[in-house]
Amino acid sequence: MPAPVQLPFEQRHPMQPAPLLRELQASSPIHAIRTAVGDPAWLVTGYEEVRQLLDDDRLGRAHREPERASRTGESAMFGGPLGDFDTEQADHHRMRSLLQPHFSPKRMRALRGRVETLTANLLDDLDAAGPPADLHSALALPLPIAVICELLGVPFADRGQFRQWTQAAADTTDRARSEQGLAELFGYGQRLVARKRADGDPEADVISRLAATDGVSDDEAAAMGMFLLFAGHETTVTAIGMGTLWLLATPGQWQTLVDDPSRIDAAVEEILRAPRLGGGGIPRYARTDLEVAGVHIRAGDLVLLDTGAANHDRTVFANPDRFDLARPAVPHLTFGHGARYCIGAPLARIELQTVFAQLGARFPTLKLACAVDELTFNTNVLTGGLTALPVTW
Repeated sequence: MPAPVQLPFEQRHPMQPAPLLRELQASSPIHAIRTAVGDPAWLVTGYEEVRQLLDDDRLGRAHREPERASRTGESAMFGGPLGDFDTEQADHHRMRSLLQPHFSPKRMRALRGRVETLTANLLDDLDAAGPPADLHSALALPLPIAVICELLGVPFADRGQFRQWTQAAADTTDRARSEQGLAELFGYGQRLVARKRADGDPEADVISRLAATDGVSDDEAAAMGMFLLFAGHETTVTAIGMGTLWLLATPGQWQTLVDDPSRIDAAVEEILRAPRLGGGGIPRYARTDLEVAGVHIRAGDLVLLDTGAANHDRTVFANPDRFDLARPAVPHLTFGHGARYCIGAPLARIELQTVFAQLGARFPTLKLACAVDELTFNTNVLTGGLTALPVTW
């Protein structure tokens, strides 16, 4: 096997794949690599291999010797192992069983009307201010924050604080900043749980219901609540911004959606499949020796499941690097697969469907107000995404 290649791969253009990644992917579904901090790991890029391994209990997030484990980066949240190796699977099952009822189809359907109202209000403000505008600050950022705040029971007025903490916690290059951000976020969650216990309304919101659940400590309710706060807005902020960019920068795609609003579901799935900056793969650690596509992986090895690469596997997606609303439906792996499938996927889809349906109807002449190569991105945080998206109409 050739010598390990070094992450991150050079990406010369935000809307074009990293050439080296595509070369590797064409040669094999698994590759020996070095992470951004120089540690050895395996990068899995094939669709079938990633799909199977996402639901393989021989991989996990914990490590028997965490201090010796390879790291993907400096993030305190996802840079290294998480959890207790001996109880990881039981702990994960318990967490999902506690959270699943709060994201049931019935609860998500009930939330759709509120998402529509919040979106409409933001677009009213956008229209009133007139062009040009920054769609990132006007829509992509405030909407997911407002939605997750209402769902969890987090004061929207605190968004400036917790946004700073989530961005710091997600920093992949500065361990001290990431640890400090995570500590601040957890402390905020503890104070929030204490206030909700004092308020005495266990049905008010998700964090209140978690705090009122038998067997759930205040610290556990705070930790789960802050995890949902992070995961429930960061990724959707990125998806709205990048989705808008793909629609506007790919010839004919925005007009296709404006002319035929029935394509909204297809548009959302293509936005979720489309490539974006950041990533490198979902980190897992081998709990035992295993074989992947003929390659022997030893217990304790770091395995990165690159869902982005898998979503562009040429054996599964024709012309995978083209953004195309007419693409035949094939399940992408953006939300994972199997036992660890993203619990917030239905909420994310509701937000994206609402945003792009209303945006197309209200602003049919929307277009970028700068060249794509003038855009800037958050390259040092887990979720990546745009720092601004200038548009006009």
